[in-house]
Amino acid sequence: MNPMQIRFTTSRHPARRIVAAGHVGFAFMLSAVALTVTLCGCVPRTEEDVVVYSALDEEFAYPILEAFERSVDYETSVVSKFDVESTKTVGLVNQILAEKDSPRCDVFWNNEIMHTVRLQKRGLLQRHDWPVPTDWPRDMISSDSTWCGFAARARVLLVNTKLLESDEQYPQSVNELLDPKWKDNCAMARPLFGTTATHWAVLRERLGDEIALEQLQTIADNALILSGNKQVAQAVSAGRVAWGLTDTDDAMIEKELGYPVEIVFPDQLPDQAGTLRIPNTLAVLKNAPHPVAAHRLVNYLIAPQTEDRLAMGPGSQMPISKESKFPPAVLPDKPIRWMRVDFEKAAENWETWNAQVAKIYAQR
Repeated sequence: MNPMQIRFTTSRHPARRIVAAGHVGFAFMLSAVALTVTLCGCVPRTEEDVVVYSALDEEFAYPILEAFERSVDYETSVVSKFDVESTKTVGLVNQILAEKDSPRCDVFWNNEIMHTVRLQKRGLLQRHDWPVPTDWPRDMISSDSTWCGFAARARVLLVNTKLLESDEQYPQSVNELLDPKWKDNCAMARPLFGTTATHWAVLRERLGDEIALEQLQTIADNALILSGNKQVAQAVSAGRVAWGLTDTDDAMIEKELGYPVEIVFPDQLPDQAGTLRIPNTLAVLKNAPHPVAAHRLVNYLIAPQTEDRLAMGPGSQMPISKESKFPPAVLPDKPIRWMRVDFEKAAENWETWNAQVAKIYAQR
């Protein structure tokens, strides 16, 4: 999307618009909304309006937000800001931080978790009574009820089956990224942004800073380092490397396109940590301009029906709710051992940790 482009999509209310923005400044976006309202009729901003910053891709989030508008028996307008770059979560979080003294965002829909926890630690999120069962996984809801996780992706190994013809040859652990036998024949995304950064923040909390940094240095020297998880999945499907660490949604796209690839859920042995899953997260901003509508929207989004929609999509995201009725295609027949995680601990001293990782990977 061109940085100066903004696209309007008509909602069910003729005089209202759902707005999808790229890099465009929020002030410009609201000016454009005001112009559209002027052209279509005078519609005042009300408590039923709600502003969403979404790191989940527009093609997936927009239909769900539009469905929310249709689901209520009163007029509600959703104004959505999407950022389309690979660092989109960071961009949206920086926008929220810049607006902290006068919030414009009501709801933050993050397609991962670490930066949501950063906002929690800065006191920028509002407590919410999440309508989830008491057995909701503890790592999927914050200790202070300011965010809730749902519709997860997993960190998996994608294998090229032409280069590794037998499943006995497949890597089975994330630690194999350090193994010299895979030198220049495995891949990982640069661990400065997105789920790869979250993954290593989690491993750092388990291993300690020193060991985690040593491992990251070894991987930097041993593996092909690419700009993102999508690029890792494409490198595997093209046969550039035999395997790579990526996310289930990027892996599923290559598999559905018919490339010779298979997905391995790593670290499943009893003495291993299990596979890491990283959820979407929802949060209401503290001092949100439209708190009533914001709380109403997150209650709608956290429902099993939303998880089912995301599970049925090409990303095959994995529901957290036991009431979900649609098993995603990415899951194997046998149960997965999930890594036990404390995301709040993993986010501690994030800025210092990220700066240390950047020294290793900034030029790669």
